[in-house]
Amino acid sequence: MIITREIRNIALKLAAQYPVVTITGPRQSGKTTLVKTIFKDHAYFSLEDPDIRDLALNDPRAFLGKKPRMILDEIQRAPGLLSYIQGTVDSKKANGKFILTGSHQFELMNSINQSLAGRTALLKLLPFSLTELGGIKKEHITDEYILQGFYPGLHDRKIECSTFYKNYFETYIERDLRQLINIKDLRLFRKFVKLCAGRIGQIFSANSIANDVGVSVPTINSWLSILEASYIVFLLEPYHASIGKRLIKSPKLYFYDTGLASWLMGIETLVQMERDPLRGSLFENMVIMEMIKARYNSGKDHNLYFYRDSNGNEVDALLISGSIIVPVEIKSASTFNSEFLKGINYIHRILPDSTGPGYIVYSGEAEQTGEFFSLINFRNCSKIVYQKG
Repeated sequence: MIITREIRNIALKLAAQYPVVTITGPRQSGKTTLVKTIFKDHAYFSLEDPDIRDLALNDPRAFLGKKPRMILDEIQRAPGLLSYIQGTVDSKKANGKFILTGSHQFELMNSINQSLAGRTALLKLLPFSLTELGGIKKEHITDEYILQGFYPGLHDRKIECSTFYKNYFETYIERDLRQLINIKDLRLFRKFVKLCAGRIGQIFSANSIANDVGVSVPTINSWLSILEASYIVFLLEPYHASIGKRLIKSPKLYFYDTGLASWLMGIETLVQMERDPLRGSLFENMVIMEMIKARYNSGKDHNLYFYRDSNGNEVDALLISGSIIVPVEIKSASTFNSEFLKGINYIHRILPDSTGPGYIVYSGEAEQTGEFFSLINFRNCSKIVYQKG
């Protein structure tokens, strides 16, 4: 199955404008396949290969001079190359000379900001979006998407979900963890990750998780940073405005992929998914990530926040589009209920001059547009970004 990635056009456009294009994202999100497919005139080198890495690090100038255009995969494995890439692109003015990929966003971004500031365009490639998988029809489409997740390998090779995510966790997450920090008790870390999965869509509390795991708060924050750096968890920040209310200041926790989160929760079948009390949270997670993917695939920041105050008023997501706030409510129900409008109406009341028409994303089929909101099916949630972003 060949699926054209939505990020393709912006990647090609930026390669014609910048000497370096850097694409980050989770392991197995399709970065290598993407760059090999759209940059066919570039020589490919994987820095995961120890022989290639040794050659690059022992004589970087000779290595970078081997080919006129190069793809350097997993560049975080040889960050020392970035300074030499800077010198090369400064001396030889040519756009699209280097295409870099990487899987550790914080570590890699720090190195790039030091060496390639102003010389590279930055893109993030996440697993498949609903739009990219639009041709796939499923009988229980909502629950199957949540359970299976969106990693390309699952869809390409038709691997059983539990097998794929078990191997993904042990091969990539734990390996990356060992590369970044020294974990004394891997059992406690696994417990921490599973507890995070059980708190999807909730306000993140390091104190609460530290008590449940039995480690210190600094340890929890350190482990959370590792999950963020490896594109496993995503923290959605609260929206702050001078509106005279006591706002929640801590972020909400989501996973970049619902399939991995479902596996961590022990959900392995559609029957289990249908009955699980956290199905609604997983549905919300999927929709949040679809909006983020739509932004990233257009080369933009996600510009997404949530609203919650101490009085219990909340909105699942706020998309900031210029000076306009677009409120979004996410409901896993298949039938519309007027109660779904509560958060959207509240934002309109407290911020009448800056709030635009809102959206309700749900599991039902019927779609309609009213004066202050649009009701849309979750498969069309990218409309929110494309129309308003």
